[in-house]
Amino acid sequence: MHLQYSLLAALSLGTAVLGAPARLATRSSRTSAPSGCLTVGSSGTYSTISDALTALGSSSTAACIYIANGTYEEQITISYAGALTLYGETTDTQTYKENTVTITHTISSPESGSLDSSATMNVVADRFKMYNINVENGYGAGAQAVALVANADSLGFYACQILGYQDTLYAKSGTQYYINSKIEGAVDYIFGDASAWFSNCDIVSNGAGAITASSRETSTDTTWYAIDNCNIKAASGTSLDGSVYLGRPWRVLARVIYQNSKLGSLINSEGWTTMADGATPLYYEYNNSGDGSDTSDREYETTISAGVTKTTVLGSDYADWIDSNY
Repeated sequence: MHLQYSLLAALSLGTAVLGAPARLATRSSRTSAPSGCLTVGSSGTYSTISDALTALGSSSTAACIYIANGTYEEQITISYAGALTLYGETTDTQTYKENTVTITHTISSPESGSLDSSATMNVVADRFKMYNINVENGYGAGAQAVALVANADSLGFYACQILGYQDTLYAKSGTQYYINSKIEGAVDYIFGDASAWFSNCDIVSNGAGAITASSRETSTDTTWYAIDNCNIKAASGTSLDGSVYLGRPWRVLARVIYQNSKLGSLINSEGWTTMADGATPLYYEYNNSGDGSDTSDREYETTISAGVTKTTVLGSDYADWIDSNY
C-alpha cells in the first residue's frame, strides 16, 4: 500500500513549495496532494508536468509532484538533483488498474534520432519514484518507439503502466524496482542493461516477438532482469499462442530469470531465441507455472537450483530505497 508523506522541510521557489518525504502514513487512495507536493492539473498550480519540473529548479531538496486525473500529452525528462516522487491520482494505490493519470507522446526512434529521444519519459535522476501513473508511446507497430527510459540508480515504479509496442521499456542502466505494474508491448519490450526486479507485474504481449532483450555484454557486469511472481500473458482479445519468446540477447551475455511466475500459452515451447551474433546468454527459469512453463523443449537455457534474491539483483542496500511497505 502506498504511503502519504508529511512535511519535513520546505523550500520556496517563487510560488512553489517543496516538501521532503518524512513520516509515512498508510492510505489506500490518493485523491488529493500529499503534504508539500507541487500540484498539476485540475485546480493545481501547474497545467503541465513540464512546468512543475521546471519550478523545481536546481534545488537538491527531496520533493514531490501530485498529478490530478487526466491525459497529459507531454515528453518529459526527470533530471532533478534531489529525490523526486511523482504521484498520480487514484482511488486504489495498490493497483495500476485504477490509475487516472496518463502521460503520452507519439514518436518513433527513427523520427526522433535515437531511442532516448523517442521516449515519452526519460529518467536520469537517481532515487526517483513514481506511483500510479501510466506512461505511453502511442506510435504502435513499425519502428522502435520508447515509452520510458530508466537510466539511473535506485529507481522505483509502483502500480504504473508502461505501454507501447516495440522497445516499450528501456531499462537502460542502474538499479530499478517495478511492482504491481503493467508493462505492455510486442518486440523487445523490456530491454537494456539495468539490473531490474519485476514483482507482481502483468507483463503483456500485444503482438508476436520477444519480451526481453538484455544488453549485458561482459562477465563482470552484475546486472540481471529478474521477473518474479509475475503474470506473463497476451493482451485481451489477442491470440498469440506460441508466438512469444521470453527473451533474446541484444548483447552477447544477456542475463534474465523468470521465477515464481505464471507463463501463459503465448510462450513458444523453445522459450528463448537469438539476436546478437555469437551470444552465450544466461537464461533461467525457476518454479514457474502455467501453459507456457513446460521447459522440456527449451533452447539456450541454463538450469538453476534456486531463484535469485533482491540482494543479488538490486544490491545489499535495496531496502534503503525501495518502498517496502507498498
